[in-house]
Amino acid sequence: MIKQILKNNIDSRVIKKACEILRNDGIIACPTDTNWSLFAHIDSKVAIKKLKDLKGGINTFVFTLVCSSLSTINQFVEFNNANFKILKHYCPGPFVFLLPSLRSTQKKLEMKRKELGVRIPTNPIPIAILEELQAPVFAITASKQMENNHWWDADFAEENLYEYGKELLILEKQGVEAIIEDISCDGLPKILSTVVDLTQNTPEIVRQGIGIFEG
Repeated sequence: MIKQILKNNIDSRVIKKACEILRNDGIIACPTDTNWSLFAHIDSKVAIKKLKDLKGGINTFVFTLVCSSLSTINQFVEFNNANFKILKHYCPGPFVFLLPSLRSTQKKLEMKRKELGVRIPTNPIPIAILEELQAPVFAITASKQMENNHWWDADFAEENLYEYGKELLILEKQGVEAIIEDISCDGLPKILSTVVDLTQNTPEIVRQGIGIFEG
């Protein structure tokens, strides 16, 4: 099901429908400031399992926590003052920051990885969903090879990311109940976020995407 919306004139009915799906263990596809992401409610074990299944059932990839602001991230990850300053400087934006996840978060996700990505997008559509939901979401990037567990590069993105909402209809059989499509643009660019590891003393760029990180 494709639900069309304008990012500069957001229809609250579409946002409410997206949140209804998330609250009822569903998954939605949503545009970000890079490409398409698949969202699951943080408290839905059923939806989290669906995301894992889309990743091929592997238990070692890194989930991303997508938030509308920095105010709630301390409920899910550990960070120090230096890391918070970095987050405050670069968020919102096309970045995913890897931070040590709290044990409660690891238990919620039932994952072997101890890191969690944190992202705050600039796109107003996911922000509207998060604010209506009043909770962050767990997310993965939609692609034609989601089971690929490596850090995807530009070549992979060009070949495997989706551009138009109609292309994601193939994922309905795998639990994606709604595709929130921004009709103010002609598809989404096949680009990736920049991933920065903040789990060590010195920030390290794990994947260079469109975000420019200067440390």
